[in-house]
Amino acid sequence: MVLKQYSAYLLLERGLTENTRQSYLNDVAKLISYLNDNNLSLKEVTLDTLHNFIAELHDLGISPRSQARIISGIKSFFRFLKLENHIEHNPSLLLESPRIGRKLPEVLSIDEIDNMISCIDLSTNEGQRNRAIIETLYSCGLRVSELVNLEINKLFIEEEYVVIRGKGNKERIVPISETAIHEIKLYLEDRQHLDIKAGEENILFLNRRGRRLTRVMIFYIIKQLAALAGIRKEISPHTLRHSFATHLLEGGANLRAIQQMLGHESIATTEIYIHIDRSRLRDEILTYHPRNKNY
Repeated sequence: MVLKQYSAYLLLERGLTENTRQSYLNDVAKLISYLNDNNLSLKEVTLDTLHNFIAELHDLGISPRSQARIISGIKSFFRFLKLENHIEHNPSLLLESPRIGRKLPEVLSIDEIDNMISCIDLSTNEGQRNRAIIETLYSCGLRVSELVNLEINKLFIEEEYVVIRGKGNKERIVPISETAIHEIKLYLEDRQHLDIKAGEENILFLNRRGRRLTRVMIFYIIKQLAALAGIRKEISPHTLRHSFATHLLEGGANLRAIQQMLGHESIATTEIYIHIDRSRLRDEILTYHPRNKNY
C-alpha cells in the first residue's frame, strides 16, 4: 500500500519520468527485501539499519556509484514517509553517500563528428533520417530520451529553435543550427512516404514501420557510425551531448546558458564541462609546450 502511494507521489508530485520512477521503486524494493529478511518494519528503521543495508550492498559487489543512486532513492522514500506521517523521524537524514571519483566523459572532436556523418549511406532508406538524428543530437545537446520523443509541432524551423520536454516534464527552448534544420527538412520529405502508425503522427523520428525509435536503436546507430569512422573511443548518444556542451564552452559560451540548454537543474552538474576543458588544456600543454618536448 505504501509503495503504491509512493509511486503516485513520484508521478504526481515529483513529475518523474517512468524510467526514473521505476528506478526509485526498485531501490526501495531492495531495502524492503532487506527489512523483511531481518524481520524489521519501516517504523523500526534506524540510521544503523541503513548503514548495515548499505554494507550488504557493498558485500554484494554493488559499485559505489550504484550505491549512491540507491541511497538517493532511499532518502527520497523516507522524506515521503515523513511527509505523509507514516513515520515520526526520518532515519536517513544523516545517511551519507560513498565518495565517487568523477569520471570525465568522452568527447568527440568536430572532425570526428563530421567523419561519422560522412559515413552515413544516403542511398539507404534510413540514411537521411540518421543524418538528421546526428545533427540534431549534436546541434541541440539532447538526451536520447528527448530525441526519440521529439515532436514535430515543437520544432520551429523558421525561428530556428525547438521546444524540448526534459526530465520532470519540464520544457526548455533550445536553438537549433541551420545545418540540423537543413537535414531535418530533407528527412521530412522521406518521412512522408512512411506508413505512420496511429499515435505516432507527431513524432519526428520514426523507424521503417512508422513507429518512434527506441533508445537502443539510437545507441546502435551511433556505435555503428563510430566504428565506420574508425573512432576507438567508448561512445554513446550521450557523447554527442557532452561534445555539444564542451564545444560551446571552448567557444566562449556562458556556463549558465549551457546549463539552460542542457536542462540541468543544478549548475554543479554543468560544471563537469569546466573540468573537461581544463583536462584538455593540461594535455595540450604537456604535448606542445617546448619544456615538455623530448629532444
